[in-house]
Amino acid sequence: MAKQEDVFKKVISHAKEYGFIFPSSEIYDGLSAIYDYGQNGVELKNNIKQYWWKAMVQMNDNIVGIDSAIFMHPTVWKASGHVDAFNDPLIDNKDSKKRFRADVLLEDYCAKLEDKAQKEIDKAEKRFGETFDRVQFEETNSKVIAYREKQKAILSRMAKSLENNDLADVKSLIEELEIADPDTGSKNWTEVRQFNLMFGTKLGAAAENAMDLYLRPETAQGIFINYLNVQKTSRHKLPFGIAQIGKAFRNEIVARQFIFRMREFEQMEMQFFVAPGTELDFYEKWKQTRLKWHLALGLGEENYKFHDHEKLAHYANAAADIEFKFPFGFKELEGIHSRTDFDLSAHEKYSGKKLQYFDPERNESYVPYVVETSVGLDRLFLAIFSNCLKEEVLEDGSQRTVLSLPPALAPVKAAILPLVKKDGLGEYAQDIFNDLKYDFNIIYEDKDSIGRRYRRQDAIGTPFCITIDHDSLQDHMVTLRDRDTMKQERVPTSKLRSIIDEKVNFRTLLSKI
Repeated sequence: MAKQEDVFKKVISHAKEYGFIFPSSEIYDGLSAIYDYGQNGVELKNNIKQYWWKAMVQMNDNIVGIDSAIFMHPTVWKASGHVDAFNDPLIDNKDSKKRFRADVLLEDYCAKLEDKAQKEIDKAEKRFGETFDRVQFEETNSKVIAYREKQKAILSRMAKSLENNDLADVKSLIEELEIADPDTGSKNWTEVRQFNLMFGTKLGAAAENAMDLYLRPETAQGIFINYLNVQKTSRHKLPFGIAQIGKAFRNEIVARQFIFRMREFEQMEMQFFVAPGTELDFYEKWKQTRLKWHLALGLGEENYKFHDHEKLAHYANAAADIEFKFPFGFKELEGIHSRTDFDLSAHEKYSGKKLQYFDPERNESYVPYVVETSVGLDRLFLAIFSNCLKEEVLEDGSQRTVLSLPPALAPVKAAILPLVKKDGLGEYAQDIFNDLKYDFNIIYEDKDSIGRRYRRQDAIGTPFCITIDHDSLQDHMVTLRDRDTMKQERVPTSKLRSIIDEKVNFRTLLSKI
C-alpha cells in the first residue's frame, strides 16, 4: 500500500512540475478537488478528446455529435430523477470528524478481499510455473472461493439496502465488517444519510424573480432533450447515436484521489438509440467495442476488467463498468448502461411533447430504447498519465523519467534542438520549426545541454527530438532521436514530416480498434 501511495505522489508531483495539472486558484490556497490543466495537460486532454471523437463519430456513419448547453430548464432534472434521487450515502467518523461515502468504504473493503484472492493465485502461479492452470485454481481453491463469495455477499447486500433506502442496514454492514476510518483506525460512525449532489444557481437579473437552475450533473440529458431535433435534421434511422463531450458538475462531499473524483469534470458520452427488444444485444456489442478502444492505447490488457453492477440505477436494465488499475487499485473508468426508454419517456411525460420514432420496418411508432457509453475524460487522463509515467535505469547506470504516451496523444510531437545557438544553427533550426508547425504541435528549445533537453522532452512524452548540428548546414541532415528506444539516426530534413506523421497520426490508434 505504501508503495502505491508513493507512486501516486510521484504522478501528482510530475503532473505539476511539467505543466500538466495545477491546483486551481493556488495563489489563494486553492479549492478542494478543483484543478487546472496546464500547457502540456491541455494538449494531452485535447488529443484524448480527438481520439474518442474520431473513433466514435468520424468512424461511424450512424453516430453524430452535438454540444448542448450547461444550463437547462429545471424540469429536465425533475424528469431525469436527479432532483429526487441523485444522492450519495454519506457517513461521518465521530472521532476523526471525516466524512466518507458509505458505499465506497464497503467497495474498498471488497477490493482488499480481491487483493487477498489475487495473492493466493500469484503464489500458486509462482509455485507451479508453466503447468499452472489459473482457471481451475480459481474454481477449486477454498481460500479464493471464500474471499470471492464474501465479496459477492457484501456487494449484494449493500445493493439491496441502497435500493430500498435502508441506510440503517448499510451502517450495520459497516459495523459488522469492523470497517475503520482508513486514516485513524476509528470505528465510531454516525448514521448513514443521503446527500444530493447537484449545484444550484439562479437565472435572472433580480433575485426576487430569478429562476432556480442547476449546473448539469451529467451531459446525457442534453442529448435526450435534443434527440428528436437531431433525428429529424440528420434523417438517421434507428439504430443511431448522438455523442457529446462536455463539462459536468457534482457537489462531491468526498472528493479525493487527485483528478479521479472532482467537482468540475468532463465527460465523453454517446447515447445509442435502438428499437425496444434489441437493447441488450447492442449493450453487449458496445461493451466489447469500448474495451477494444481502450486496449488500442497499449496500457496493458491486464489493467482492465469488467464489473457488472449488482445495484442498477432506476433507469437501467443492465449496467457494467470498465475498470482500470490505477495506482490506488481497480476503479471505474467507463460505464456502459442499457437505459431502456426511461429518459425519453420521462421527458415526454414532463414536457407534453412526443419523442417517438416511426419505424418503417415495423410500421409503428415507439419511444426508442437507449444504450449509453460514458467515460470520464479526467479519469482517462489519469489512467493514461499514471500508466505511462516510468522510471528507467539505463545501461550506464543512470536513470531517466519518461512519459511513454501513445505518440498520437503526446502533447508535443517533436522538439527542435539546435546543438548551439550560434554559427547559423539557431536560424536553420527555426526554419525547420516554421516548416513543421503547420502539421504538428512542436517546440523549439536551445537552453541547457543537449542531454538535459532530451531528459526534459522524455519527461513530457515527446516522441521525437530533432538535433541540428554544424553538419546539418552542409548536408541538410539532422539527428532524429526516438523517445522510447533512445536510438538516434541521421535523416534528411525533407523526410521529417513523413517520418513524424507515420508515428503520431491517429490512424495508428484507430486501426487497432
